Amino acid sequence: MVEGNGCVNDFSRTLAAVVWESKIPNDAVTIFSGGTEGVLCPHVTFIVRSHEATGLSATVGHTKALAPDQVGTVEHAGEVSQTVTSLVKELGVSQEQVQLVLIKCPLLTSEKLETIRGQGKHPITTDTYESMAKSRYASAVGIAAALDEIAEAQVEEALRTEHPWSAKASCSSGAELDDCHIFVLASDIKSAAQGQLGAISKPMKDAIDASVIIELLEQIKKEGGQVVQVFAKAEADPRGQIRGWRHTMNTDSDLHSTRHARAAVGGLIAGLVGDTQVYVSGGAEGQGPSGGGSLCIVYRVP
Repeated sequence: MVEGNGCVNDFSRTLAAVVWESKIPNDAVTIFSGGTEGVLCPHVTFIVRSHEATGLSATVGHTKALAPDQVGTVEHAGEVSQTVTSLVKELGVSQEQVQLVLIKCPLLTSEKLETIRGQGKHPITTDTYESMAKSRYASAVGIAAALDEIAEAQVEEALRTEHPWSAKASCSSGAELDDCHIFVLASDIKSAAQGQLGAISKPMKDAIDASVIIELLEQIKKEGGQVVQVFAKAEADPRGQIRGWRHTMNTDSDLHSTRHARAAVGGLIAGLVGDTQVYVSGGAEGQGPSGGGSLCIVYRVP
């Protein structure tokens, strides 16, 4: 998590990529998400290969570079679906064992919009900020198709209606890349054995869904585990209400709603976990139910 604003002009993501990508293997992926509002702490989470069994399986991959006019489209979702399907097969795990698919996807910049116009083509949107949401949703739909949460034949309709969602998707977008960086995390076993790592997931139904966080923490506690990291998505409910009560996040002219959502959900999770170094990414289009967000907790049994 980097401390920029999480918007199109968040150069903290690009700077972080420049610093870290020269220090890691070429086959690794970097997924930097901007915005550490409220109590969230800027931090880096390293996920590295072990020579011994850990209780977790993970792998990384890239889609091909997307042409600017493909961002947020059926082609975008298809590339993600194909790559995620291949990665899950490579891991040798079932779809049910997959707990998290984390993606960093591209967005449209002014330069890319000019390129599209120069080619006589049409972008998914001419609003660079809206392109972040379109890209995230196309990535989430691709994940849903790969994990059989929706059928491949439903992808085009999903992108049109923007209703289907994935319980395991966590997607963020940035100007620092043209392809999608993909990380897949799966649990080898239902419960972590002593000295092992485990991961469990369940989507939050809304931004104040403490019950599902507590449920997962109780399950970890029963196994004698300790939380290692939390990965969550957050968004301001587009309906303008949370459990029937009005919120003003979508109409604030000073701060974008994604910044409100990260602060609210980040505070909730940090308070329950007792750690401010948690990954909370704004913009949860298709990543958990509308107004909520996907949630995955990685833990260790000492």
